[in-house]
Parts: sequence; structure tokens; C-alpha cells
Amino acid sequence: MSTRLVATEVIASLINNQGSLRSLMANAQMQVEDTERALLQQLCYGTARNFPKLYTLADALLDRPIRKLDPDVLALIMVGLYQLSETRIPDHAAISETVDAAHDLGLRRASGLVNAVLRRFTREQEHVLDALEAQPSFLFNHPEWFIGKLKHNWPDHWESILAQNNLQPPMCIRVNTQHVSRETYIGMLESENINALPGAFSDVAIYLTEAVPVTNLPGFAEGLFSVQDEAAQLSCQLIDPQPEERILDACAAPGGKLCHLLEHQPKAIIQALELDQRRAARITENLTRLKLDAALEVGDAAEQDWWDGSLYDKILLDAPCSATGVIRRNPDIKMLRQGEDIHTQAKLQMRILENLWTMLKPGGTLVYATCSIFSQENERIIERFVTEHDDASEIPVEAPWGVARPFGRQLFPQENGHDGFYYAKLVKEKAVLG
Repeated sequence: MSTRLVATEVIASLINNQGSLRSLMANAQMQVEDTERALLQQLCYGTARNFPKLYTLADALLDRPIRKLDPDVLALIMVGLYQLSETRIPDHAAISETVDAAHDLGLRRASGLVNAVLRRFTREQEHVLDALEAQPSFLFNHPEWFIGKLKHNWPDHWESILAQNNLQPPMCIRVNTQHVSRETYIGMLESENINALPGAFSDVAIYLTEAVPVTNLPGFAEGLFSVQDEAAQLSCQLIDPQPEERILDACAAPGGKLCHLLEHQPKAIIQALELDQRRAARITENLTRLKLDAALEVGDAAEQDWWDGSLYDKILLDAPCSATGVIRRNPDIKMLRQGEDIHTQAKLQMRILENLWTMLKPGGTLVYATCSIFSQENERIIERFVTEHDDASEIPVEAPWGVARPFGRQLFPQENGHDGFYYAKLVKEKAVLG
């Protein structure tokens, strides 16, 4: 199958809200030649990353309402405009290959429209782009609901966050210090002519100056490292696992935080919980590669049917969220998320937190984490929970990273640095005997 055709099918699936970019790419890569996989990756991720901008552009070029377009036709136009506006692919090749993809999809009647829109852009590019500069969705390359909410949440940071979301993320790995020190592993990378720098906040984080396939890095099969963003690595510092402590890692897939806890403290007794059976399989794969062991339950963190009744010393709740702090790694979030999703996620987060709190020992610690940058999913959840629970105290997170909030600590995505993340630390008060 042609690369443009496969890319169009991926983008059309995202428009129809049929899967995530990451899940769709696994199958898409198998449909093209090995030599075309890098181009397919570029077309799919690039179109998703620039979708708000491209959508605004297409709307200006069309003589009909864009919302009435068939998703396949819209996807063709998006992929074509991405090539013309954001890549060095020659115009004639971008147009002809995209129009050919329309024919391959059986959209011969629509191929004329696709051809006309793309050619109009090449003729009127400067004029059209100038006219759109005042539109927020084009200028900032994010949905307007997102921009408005971000301005409200972070009046001093919103433009920086939007700019970071549009950049390619750095590749960050976590060294398994059970096998090798960070300094030694950086030396191993340098011997392979791979440039790397230590992370500033996690003592096991390494940033690669250029992304490299994980299997090309020394010691992957042997479990010397894992790919994990530095912000996510900070959860281990906050949980601070100790020998023989009984710890729950809730919503644990794909298992990065779980494995980090086990690497840091092999004598801790850690149980992982994951709702999705397929994602739970990822946890098992990571545990196997790293030669680690943890009990794994497939169950709902908002329910108790999986729980044996034994209380935990500590709980790490990596709550399901909008993932708006990791847009640069998952650019399809710009396409898939809607403003009302934040409210839905917040309700689920509170349900899970309420449920897991009953499983925590008096005197125990719960670390609440999300990869969201919206306060509705973060500090407002913690504020409400502490207000409603007399036995809950929020412990301020004192750290050299992020921004201190009235409740918890917020990290924003950083160029050549960590993703957006939020952490809060709660302690369950011991009952006072009268």
C-alpha cells in the first residue's frame, strides 16, 4: 500500500475517534515497506501535531463547510497540506501522491477537490497564511477550547506551554542502578558515539541528544535501562519505598513507575493494578525484561472486588487523566480531547481516590500523580479531597522542580527536558484514642 494511503487511513481513524495514534501506528507500520516507515511516521505524527493549524488552513481554502467533509476526504487534505506547509517534500510529489491515494481509497470524485485545495494553497500560500495569523487555533496550533482553558489556568505560563507542546520531545531513559551506575552507562553510550546528558532532577535520568531506537542502545535486552520521562521518574522519590513496605501501584500500565520502585528498593512488596488486560500485558513484558517481580491484578481502581482487604503502607495513584502534559509525545491528544473530557476525568479521579483511600493504613502515604496540566484534574481534586476528609493531610512537596501550588506541585513541559506532570502527597492521619 502507498505510504500516503496508509497515513490517510490513520488520520481518518483519529478523526473518527477510532483508536490512538500509538495503537494505530503499530498496524500501519506493517503495511508499508521498511524504507517507507520513517516517512509514514513523519506524515502521521506531523499531521496530528499540526492538526489544529491544518484544519484552520483547510477551512480557509475550502468553498464548502469543512465540518461536512467525509473523514477520509478531510484526512487526505490534512496529510497533503502537512506535506506542503511543514516538510521539504516537493510540491508536485506531495500533490500527486496524495491525489493518487484518493483514487486508491475509491474516492475518485473527491480527488478533484483534494487536488484543487492543495494547488490553491501552493498558489495563494503567502496571502492565506498572512490572513490566518490572527486566529488562535492557527497561531498556537491548539484547539481553541484548549487555549482558553490554559489561559484561565496558567495566565503566566500558557504561551510557553503551547510552544513546548508543538516541539519534538527529547528521548529520556532511566538507568537500572541494580546493574549499572548512571555515570558508567553514559560512558557506555559515549563509546557507541551516542551523546547523552544526565537529568537534573532524577538521579537515574539520562537525556539523549538525538533519539535512537531502544534496541540500538547497549544493554536493552539485559535490562540496563528503560525509556521513561524524567518527570515520571520523580514518583519514586516521593513514594520512597522501604524494605518490607506493602505498596500499591494503581493504574500501573505500562509499568515504568512500578519497575522504578522495584529497582530502587527490591525488598519492597509491591502490587500492581491495571484495568485493561492488554495494557497489563505490557507490565508483564517490562517486568520480565528487567528481571523483576511484582504481583499483578487486573481490576478497576474505582472498585474493590480485586482487593484482599490487607491495607497498604503506601499507594501510588497515577490517575487516568487528559494527558495534556504529554501532548508533544502524543500529539493526537489535540484531535481526540474535548473540553468536556476534563470534567469527566475529574469525576473518575475523585472516585478512584476515594476508593483507594480506604485501602491505606493509618499513618500511610498516598502519592497522587497525573500527566495533566489542568488544575481541575490536579490541585482542585486534592483540595476538595482534603476538605472532605478529616483524616487526610496534604504534605507540601519541597523540590527543586516544578511550581509549588496551594495543593501539590505542577511541572510544565520543558524544551530538552521533562514533560508536564503533577504530584501531590497525602498522609492518612492515625486515629486519636480518647
